[in-house]
Amino acid sequence: MDRMLYVAMSGAKQAMEQQATVANNMANASTPGFRAQIDAFRAVPVVGEEPTTRAFVVATTPGADFSHGPLTDTGRALDVAVDGDGWLVVQTPDGGEAYTRVGNLQVGPDGQVTTMGGRPVVGDGGALVIPPGSTVTVAADGGIAARGPGDPTTGVAQVGRLKLVNPDNADLVRGDDGLFRMRAGVPPAEADPTVTVKSGVVEGSNVNSVEAMVAMIASGRSFEMQMKSIQTADEGAQSANRLLAYG
Repeated sequence: MDRMLYVAMSGAKQAMEQQATVANNMANASTPGFRAQIDAFRAVPVVGEEPTTRAFVVATTPGADFSHGPLTDTGRALDVAVDGDGWLVVQTPDGGEAYTRVGNLQVGPDGQVTTMGGRPVVGDGGALVIPPGSTVTVAADGGIAARGPGDPTTGVAQVGRLKLVNPDNADLVRGDDGLFRMRAGVPPAEADPTVTVKSGVVEGSNVNSVEAMVAMIASGRSFEMQMKSIQTADEGAQSANRLLAYG
């Protein structure tokens, strides 16, 4: 059978995968701290006895767009955004660490600081716990101070400090839960004192809705073109069979 059929099939498959990625990006255009996923493809020549005239399309290692999202003022004390490069650290169900830019934090019933998704936020000394009913402030270095009801406004005690890290982006891998982790074989990132945060703001998604819509249209047209190629290859094969049958 003509290799054109397989070439077009590989292109259609990758176009469908690209559509899924773009759709996921568009769905998270309003998700705080979301990092857009990037698809990359490369051509692999079809190897055979004949001259190399056609190429398959295969996906390369997918990555993420690590550019910063827009900051939105909220005025809420527990809303924080990493200022520049860096990540907040959260604890995963298996006890490990994962990294996120989602900074709309909250205090659970037990006083533990978590993300809005319920992930415990990791501090330099472990879990961060705030006394119930306290007024919380977050400093630029990630220090968390809590003032209980009736406590003086001066000499507020610091209850902990956010663990802020800044690993190499090449070492980060996105998980199915949307959190980033260090790739296999790389130890967890150490706290970086140069990373700072802003309080009272949250970082939005870095997805550009207009660009995502254009990419969706382009991938849709690419899929249609590949399907047309498959149809053309099938029609060519049928014509050849008729010629052989009645030639």
